[in-house]
Amino acid sequence: MNLTNEENMQVGMVGLGKMGANMVRRLMAGGDSCVGFDVNPVNFEKLKSEGADGAINLEDFVAKLQAPRIVWCMVPAGDLTESTVMAVAELLESGDIIVDGGNSFYKDDVRRAEMLSKKGIQYIDVGTSGGVWGVERGYCLMIGGPEQAVSLMDPVFKALAPGKGDIEVTPGRPSSTNSVEQGYIHCGPAGSGHFVKMIHNGIEYGMMMAYAEGFDIMRNANSQNLPENLRYDLNLTDIAEVWRRGSVVSSWLLDLTATALVEDPELSTYSGYVEDSGEGRWTVQAAIDEAVPAHVLTAALYARFRSRQQNTFADKMISAMRKKFGGHIEKKLS
Repeated sequence: MNLTNEENMQVGMVGLGKMGANMVRRLMAGGDSCVGFDVNPVNFEKLKSEGADGAINLEDFVAKLQAPRIVWCMVPAGDLTESTVMAVAELLESGDIIVDGGNSFYKDDVRRAEMLSKKGIQYIDVGTSGGVWGVERGYCLMIGGPEQAVSLMDPVFKALAPGKGDIEVTPGRPSSTNSVEQGYIHCGPAGSGHFVKMIHNGIEYGMMMAYAEGFDIMRNANSQNLPENLRYDLNLTDIAEVWRRGSVVSSWLLDLTATALVEDPELSTYSGYVEDSGEGRWTVQAAIDEAVPAHVLTAALYARFRSRQQNTFADKMISAMRKKFGGHIEKKLS
């Protein structure tokens, strides 16, 4: 990983789990300085030897940041994000910036932004995609918030994003210096970043379900219920590999599927109990609010609910993909 920043900045990161710690590493690789804080001091110790500064509590953390302070919260969505943002806000001043890079509900962002603006604190919501691989591949960022604060943080977003790489501009689209070609976008005002990420994750549910169902059908192509001359004993590991090469269904999810099948062709280490982290539900609710039909995304969400009662090979495949891209560890069936 060899990154350079045109303008080095200081970023405070609250939450040094799988995502937060790797984002700190990528920022430091780009020349930015980072101050980290986590309620579990063990998480920081892993970064200390790599050059990150740390704090023993939030007061110490904020004191080590230079104005205008940038505090990036990378903690689980929900009550923990809410309490963290509010606790940090009590210690900040007008002109400082709070970033929520988790998977918060976009309506919560709108409420927080309005509340914090009364104190002069600027709030940015960032939908972050890249999972545990982002430290090397970079993170696709979907950003919501005020233009001034987003512009100020542009060097940070640029350092975290993948960069243009070797991906060609879409045919017919004029090449430009637009940040979307670098892998990050300012979607609009408060909440818009997490709204776009919410839909992104809803689509992800559908894509994963399509792969999983297709492989399950191929796995059962040698069923005793079929006529003998129509039975096929298919090598799923090889099929996943060949589809990676020139197929219209090739993707990073397929790459991860191929890896999982090489490691465990029967996916025997997965129970098939598939969690949902919230975004799928919110996507379906947004579709209902907008009266937009969303058959595939809704079915994919319901399939996850069903997986907690009865598991199939398709469920195990979704579990495998979730572990590969996000490090998600499924619950074990009792």
